[in-house]
Amino acid sequence: MISFRAKTMPGLRFLIALVVMWGAGAQAQFNGPAPTSTGAMNQPQPITVDTAVLKPSPRDYVLQQGDMITVHVFEQPDYIPSVVIGTDGKVNLPLVGVVSLDHKTITAAEEIIADRLRGAGIYRDPQVQIEVSAGPGASVTVIGEARGVFPVIGSRKLLDVLAQAGGLPESASHVLTISRPGVPDPIIVDLGTDPVQSLAANIPIFPGDTIIVARVGAVYLMGSFKVQGKISLPSNTPLTLMQAVALGGGTSVDAETSQLRLIRTVGNKRTVVRLDEKRIIYGRDPDPILQPNDILFMPNNVIKTVLANGQLASVLGLLSVTLSSLAYVRSY
Repeated sequence: MISFRAKTMPGLRFLIALVVMWGAGAQAQFNGPAPTSTGAMNQPQPITVDTAVLKPSPRDYVLQQGDMITVHVFEQPDYIPSVVIGTDGKVNLPLVGVVSLDHKTITAAEEIIADRLRGAGIYRDPQVQIEVSAGPGASVTVIGEARGVFPVIGSRKLLDVLAQAGGLPESASHVLTISRPGVPDPIIVDLGTDPVQSLAANIPIFPGDTIIVARVGAVYLMGSFKVQGKISLPSNTPLTLMQAVALGGGTSVDAETSQLRLIRTVGNKRTVVRLDEKRIIYGRDPDPILQPNDILFMPNNVIKTVLANGQLASVLGLLSVTLSSLAYVRSY
C-alpha cells in the first residue's frame, strides 16, 4: 500500500502542477513590451484639421540652384531662352546678361528680368513670364508603399499626385503623412473609404512636399486557430474580430472559446482583454474592430486536446490499470 502510493504520487503531482501552470498561464497578463521601448512608439497620429495648413493660400515658387527655367516675353515668340540656374545662383540670358535668381520668387525674378530688358532699350514694356520645367525644388516625392518623384509647378491635388504614382496598392494605408518645408509638424490626412471624404482630403500639394504612404498593418492569430500567423488589414474597410477568426479558418476543436484574449499595444503599454467568442457570435457582445499589431490568442482546453488527439483510449487504459491496482492492493 505504501509502495503503491510512492509510485503513483509523483505522477499525480505532475498532473496537478501541469493544470496549475496552465491555469496560471491563461490568467497572466504581460504589462508591456521590452524596456527599450519608448512611450512615443505606436502612438496614433491625430488627423490635421487646421484649414490654414491643409489649404494654404497660393504660394509663389522660390527658385533655387539646379532649376531649369524658360523665359517668355508676351507677344515676342522669338525670345524664349531656356537656362539652368547654376551653383552660384546665376543665369546668363540673351539681351539681359548675368543675373542672380537664386532664392527669388518667380514673381520677383520676372520683375528683375523685365527691368533689365527695359533698361537695355530692347522692349518698351516687356511682360515676362518664367516657366520652371525641371529642378530639385520643382517636384514632389512619394515614398513608402507607393513611390516616385514627380514634377509639380505651382500646386497639384493630392489624388492627382497619387494617381501619377500608380494609385494606392492594397497594402497601403489610407492615412497619409505629408512633410512640407516650412511647416513644423507633419500633415496627416485620411482619404477614408467614402468618396465624399476622399474629396474633402484632396488637399493641394506643393513643390518640395514629401508624401509618406505607410503600410496598412496586420493582426496576428495564435493558439487554437486552424490557421495561425499574420493577417494583413484591409486598406478600405475595418476588420472585426470575427472576420479575422474566419480568415484564420475558424477555431480548432480543442479551443477554449470563452477564454479568447485580445492583446493590444499602445506606446509601451500592453493590455489584455478577455473575450467570449460564442457571445460575440450570437450578438450578446459587440464584435470589436481590430487595430494594427493586435494579437488574438485562443487558449486550448486540456480535456478537448486529449480527445482531439485520440488519447482517450490511453487515458481509459491507464485509469483501468490504476483501478485494477487499487483493487489488488485492497484485497492484499
